[in-house]
Amino acid sequence: MSNILRIDASPVYDNSISQAIVHAHNPYANSSYNNNDEIRILIQQQDLCVLSLCVPLNTVLGFAEDYKKIVANARHELILIRSRTDKNCYKYGAAAEEMRLEITKLQWRIPHVMPSDVEKLSLLRILEKNQPIQMCFRSWSLHEYPNLPKSKMQVWPIKIATQLEKPRYVIFALQRKRKENVNNHASYFDHCNLRNLKLFLNSNSYPYENLNVSCKNEQFALLYDMFAKFQNTYYGTENRPILDMQTYIKDAPIIVIDCSRQNESIKSATVEIRIEFESETDIEDDTAAYCLILHDRIVEYTPLTNVVRKLL
Repeated sequence: MSNILRIDASPVYDNSISQAIVHAHNPYANSSYNNNDEIRILIQQQDLCVLSLCVPLNTVLGFAEDYKKIVANARHELILIRSRTDKNCYKYGAAAEEMRLEITKLQWRIPHVMPSDVEKLSLLRILEKNQPIQMCFRSWSLHEYPNLPKSKMQVWPIKIATQLEKPRYVIFALQRKRKENVNNHASYFDHCNLRNLKLFLNSNSYPYENLNVSCKNEQFALLYDMFAKFQNTYYGTENRPILDMQTYIKDAPIIVIDCSRQNESIKSATVEIRIEFESETDIEDDTAAYCLILHDRIVEYTPLTNVVRKLL
């Protein structure tokens, strides 16, 4: 029966959480915020229930994006490593060579969730049993080929993945003369006259057939379709793509390979991940390739002993 017909239903109120307060946590007293510095923020108190973070770590960490439950009775530490240069943060022209970004204050603002008495007793029973708690999320692994050889055909052996790190999606992109170049926008990508691309997991190729695209001739509908479908399948929504077709090919012509459906030979063996791609013209100098691998990850932690181990 549809919920709209349940006129006899009693109202339901969620009082399981009595309070949620955002606290600011500072780095170690001796931390500095200069280039190449390691910045550590530690939360020693363990009798806390903490949630997804108000600092948008979900843009850089698969765990912060996927895991939506509280983390109870665990030690938390955030480690940030500042880049050796700030040139990828801005686009300003030749005069920007002398610019320097200075961080004077840094805090980790994190919600502390206070359950109601009933829910707190339920959590305490779980903690007393020292019951292992599983945390599922999608892990991200970024690989870079900083300077491609000058050739139409490129073969990039990325890595040998274990059975625990089989890719579900692989995102590929090219950039030319953008890294550490303040005259070009470092967050944009270039199509570099890409014609075809295949992802190989051992001998299995994705996609099965050639793409046969031509970005310079505006024959890139297939690439955009792959990009649009990824957003819906990854997030489980039916929203419109973030980028329209023209913006996609102009600013972010990234190629998304869906390899989530794999045969048994891949599921039970070590996997060699390799990308082969072809451009209509020779790859020009100072062209870099990037590959972002998304794979499933499950970790398990025991609240009383703080032991964390990887299951998948």
